[in-house]
Amino acid sequence: MTFRVAGLLLLFILLSHSDLFAQRFLMDLVDTTNQMGKGMLSIYERYNRVRISGYIQPQFQVISKEGAETYAGGNFSGLSNNRFMLRRGRLRVDYAHLNKNDDPTSYFVFQFDGTERGVAIRDFWGRFYENKFRIFALTTGMFARPFGHEVNLSSANRETPERGRMSQILMRTERDIGVMLTVTSRKTQEWHQKLKFDLGVFNGQGMSGPMDYDSHKDVISRLSMKPTQIRALGNATLSAAVSGYAGGIVSQGNVLYKTERRGGEYQAVRDSSAANLHKLRPRNYAGADFQLAFPNRKGETEFRAEYIKGQQTATFATSETPGTYPVTNGLKDPLYSRSFDGAYFYFLQHLGSLEHQFVMKYDWYDPNTKISGKQISAANGFGKADLRYNTLGMGYIYMANESLKFVFYYEFVRNEKSALAGYENDISDDVFTARVQYNF
Repeated sequence: MTFRVAGLLLLFILLSHSDLFAQRFLMDLVDTTNQMGKGMLSIYERYNRVRISGYIQPQFQVISKEGAETYAGGNFSGLSNNRFMLRRGRLRVDYAHLNKNDDPTSYFVFQFDGTERGVAIRDFWGRFYENKFRIFALTTGMFARPFGHEVNLSSANRETPERGRMSQILMRTERDIGVMLTVTSRKTQEWHQKLKFDLGVFNGQGMSGPMDYDSHKDVISRLSMKPTQIRALGNATLSAAVSGYAGGIVSQGNVLYKTERRGGEYQAVRDSSAANLHKLRPRNYAGADFQLAFPNRKGETEFRAEYIKGQQTATFATSETPGTYPVTNGLKDPLYSRSFDGAYFYFLQHLGSLEHQFVMKYDWYDPNTKISGKQISAANGFGKADLRYNTLGMGYIYMANESLKFVFYYEFVRNEKSALAGYENDISDDVFTARVQYNF
């Protein structure tokens, strides 16, 4: 019966839409510590190992200036400061196979996203399990990168409408094509069984481009502690992790830029050596995160924090990881390497019941930590891609039922003042989002 329950958990921990079984993380594994009851077998047989689920997120937004650039669902059109849009429309199919002992042997997921802007694949991966030691699993295909907490938190369950600016810039679409080894116990009675290690090799550019544009592969790892109750903190639940990303972009041109001190000030220094052709430019990140939730009579009070720093290679115009190798008028664009850091801080509070929740989030992203303020000037070779942004968001969530959620969220977005034309002061780009989420 224990093994049968393990097989059923594989199906329903990931798939169900209720609060109890919600898929919070994009690449969750089976956890056999929760007992689902004898009625699970009849449900499993009824669905015949296949489950279809999905959600849609229609929303209305208002931004403080027409045509403003934003990471809250994409830039507004030039003459618009408000819009209706279908932010996400997901349909997901999951299939699980169990052996004669009811151990999970393989798992398959297909998910696509359909909106007024088109249809795109979001997940297309398979995973197989070894059942001798019950600690190893191998995932292949298109799936979420094992880096950080916010990147892996499902959009259906995330309290804020969007991931932070840094998450979107470093890892747009969150997914990539590759292979990942997961080492973790399917039980969590002992302390060492509460640890999980993921190690993956990926193309690197993610799903923002149609194919890999160089031979270099990126290696991503994450060591995490599963949610654990801490008696000394009033049975608060703690989870934490450290993540690492070792990657890069192979230069297809001779011209490279990096920030260096020259003549008492920092400048974007040009290097046009012939040896730069096919030289690897860094995308190396390190991050740490934790989540601490205190139980209340009804609901929880939760704190989350995540910090990431490293080196990012992109272009003059943006620090976003390019989906295709950047080209202008048929010529390869020079690559710019910058040192960056950023963080997210969440405060979540249920308001007397599980149906009502207050959300507050602060995040920053500094794409070039070597310079700030008036040092950021065109004369020194810098542009808007070097500006630091700070965002404070506050909102309210109403869970009408397990299939219907309302989100009202306002973001105060502040860029640092610089010597760049148009960015001498904070630009107007605060945004309000009202969203309805339907899921099944």
